Amino acid sequence: MKKFVIKGGHRLSGEVEVSGAKNSAVALIPAAIMADSEVVLEGVPDIQDVRALIEILRDFGCDVFFQENVLKIDPTHMQNIPMPDGKIQSLRASYYFMGALLSKYGEGVVGLPGGCSLGPRPMDLHIKGFEALGATVKNEEGAIHLTTSDNGLQGDTTIYLDVVSVGATINILLAATQAKGETVIENAAREPEIIDVAVLLNKMGAKIKGAGTSTIRVEGVDELHGVSHQMIPDRIEAGTYLTAAAAMGDGVRINNVIYEHIESFVAKLREMGVDMTIEQDAIYVHPTTKPLKMVDIKTMPYPGFATDLQQPITPLLLLAEGKGMIEDTIYPKRVNHIPELQLMGANAQVKNDHIMMEGPNHLIGATVRASDLRAGACLINAALIADGVTELYGAENILRGYDHVTDKLHALGAEIELIEE
Repeated sequence: MKKFVIKGGHRLSGEVEVSGAKNSAVALIPAAIMADSEVVLEGVPDIQDVRALIEILRDFGCDVFFQENVLKIDPTHMQNIPMPDGKIQSLRASYYFMGALLSKYGEGVVGLPGGCSLGPRPMDLHIKGFEALGATVKNEEGAIHLTTSDNGLQGDTTIYLDVVSVGATINILLAATQAKGETVIENAAREPEIIDVAVLLNKMGAKIKGAGTSTIRVEGVDELHGVSHQMIPDRIEAGTYLTAAAAMGDGVRINNVIYEHIESFVAKLREMGVDMTIEQDAIYVHPTTKPLKMVDIKTMPYPGFATDLQQPITPLLLLAEGKGMIEDTIYPKRVNHIPELQLMGANAQVKNDHIMMEGPNHLIGATVRASDLRAGACLINAALIADGVTELYGAENILRGYDHVTDKLHALGAEIELIEE
């Protein structure tokens, strides 16, 4: 069991470098197995989710080398063995192996995914897409069995997603890449991570158009080859550090940021009164000298306010004056951070899946637990603000998605320690 021990109240200053996008990495890595030779991914974050995926790749027989954020994946000797449980269930994004195995082999056995508990996150849209491409999908003994006929996957179809879904969009994109004919994905998600996956696949020889729009067209190809690819920076990590800088900063520069990826988030910070300077690939957060204004937040599919950032920004809202509300339209049950914040003195409640707050609040250190990845980021930010010492259990959840978080916060002046009990 791991925990963070954080002594709050320390002002932050200096620079922090944002790592590669976790939500890209967990899709790019399964996509790499579709190549017939080595794929090199640069800027890969050193996080537990990546480490788990590497172990899965090795179980498949891939040669893998990971050092200094460069990941080399050689699937030349890969074997399509069943992956029914165990490591495959340690993270949600393991489901991308479904689309990748269907594309590469026309069949596969993949355990039902794990990851953070955020309420219902059904696989219906993924299965709908696979079946539209001619796959047979069965759930047997807790694993998804994917098969196709001798003719393989067939495109020449339009797949309309009833709900905008990043996971379904990427999974269908992977499967369609080597399906015969053209596949059209309508009402596709538009997140930057989807563009990142499409860029990689196109470098590998795929024919994908429209990624980043609501209509993606995929012309199937017969084979894919190895390439090198620099992945995009993590917009959620950037938003997390922007929040910490706004709350406790005496001047903090967040480097390796694509502003357009977090424009809606930055707009909310400005609405609160946070003073920032947008630079070419960085954002400088000036010291906050005036009281912050409370705002309402409603999460939406990209380019709206990201669901993954509503938890990390909550501690900053608790410092603001007035009443506010958070409505998460993506994961309405994403409220597990609120009882923990209450232990720290927060005036916040959950009513009908809406988070209601009134501030400003004086937070105090407490013993709390991170129930999921972004709740953990929220509690780190709250602990940085709070008076006294916070013991934050469930550190494993945070390490799933934040690269060298202790080192990065140390460099800014935070007093934080990772302890294994």
